[in-house]
Amino acid sequence: MAKLNSFEDIIAWQKARELNNVIYTVTNSNQLFNSDYGLRDQMRRASISITSNIAEGFERETTKEFIRFLYIAKASAGEFRSQLYLAFDLKNF
Repeated sequence: MAKLNSFEDIIAWQKARELNNVIYTVTNSNQLFNSDYGLRDQMRRASISITSNIAEGFERETTKEFIRFLYIAKASAGEFRSQLYLAFDLKNF
């Protein structure tokens, strides 16, 4: 297994970064998010939290801390997924 030199090497971080770009694009152009700032902002924060926690955990430089922050990132992904269900339920996608 290759050693990771930076959090940017982590595929999960790369995919979460792509998610950040998509959610910002969608929330800037969708009518629901132009009127529901709370949902828009919370979805943005949750998606950003995924990349941020992966990066922070990696930079802590201990396996125990890294794993802890990966669990936090996973929880943020669940939070984001739940908010996405709400947006779909409101039928604005």
